[in-house]
Amino acid sequence: MPTKGYKPTSPGRRSMTVVQSQELSAKPPEKALVRPLTKTGGRDNRGRVSLRFRGGGHKRRYRVIDFKRDKDMVPARIVAFEYDPNRSAHIALLHYADGEKRYILAPAGMRVGSVVMSGTTVGARARGGGTLEVRPGCAFSLQAIPVGTIVHNIELKPGGGGQMCRSAGAGAQLLAKEGKFATLRMPSGEMRMVYIGCRATVGQVGNPDHGNIKLGKAGRKRWMGRRSHVRGLAMSPRDHPHGGGEGRSGIGRKSPVSPTGKPALGAKTRKKNKTTDRFIVRRRGVK
Repeated sequence: MPTKGYKPTSPGRRSMTVVQSQELSAKPPEKALVRPLTKTGGRDNRGRVSLRFRGGGHKRRYRVIDFKRDKDMVPARIVAFEYDPNRSAHIALLHYADGEKRYILAPAGMRVGSVVMSGTTVGARARGGGTLEVRPGCAFSLQAIPVGTIVHNIELKPGGGGQMCRSAGAGAQLLAKEGKFATLRMPSGEMRMVYIGCRATVGQVGNPDHGNIKLGKAGRKRWMGRRSHVRGLAMSPRDHPHGGGEGRSGIGRKSPVSPTGKPALGAKTRKKNKTTDRFIVRRRGVK
């Protein structure tokens, strides 16, 4: 799905690009799989701004996604690919052989009419025909997936639903299996161990060209519910530690900080001695 540009009929159109997505369905989302979604405008339960530069945006409805993939040994056919305003990846509507409908993250390389399944044993016969194979869109426990396979929607706890590698184009590689743990190379380059009984979906998440999109104008960002991000340097000293000074002065500090005075731009924020540190084999950014 390459990106396409437009004729420069306006300054905003000149550099604007979108992803060509001819396979996306134009029909409304499945009514039974849609929930209302309320906006907060960045305000907490007291009505005060707790997250800056949020507000406005187009009205959305939440699509209920099956991250658990726990409907085992029942073949499902992909009926349509749909746009989801709540995530960068596209979603696929599945019709199961028993009549149930579910949304899943659309894997790369899949087509309308493709059949996917989930289970724990490769080669098992499914109800209604078909064999469970390691192909994109099928979900297994890591124990059943061959080493070297690219996976996404990876669980951290068995039965808890996928939490890692869910954005557009994301995928982790299964490097090794030893004892109770499997070693994965994450998109960030980090290598970490995950319990071998956790489930993952084979293949890469679809819509990999999402990262090549150019918005072209500020208004397109406002449609997403994002307001303009004001520099701390342009504020007053009471609003930001970088503020104040005469003319175009510097921030007056050795390194940039957040509005609350915490180090920003590159400072590590992960807690020291975190319990899950023992599962990280190699940190991201370490060669």
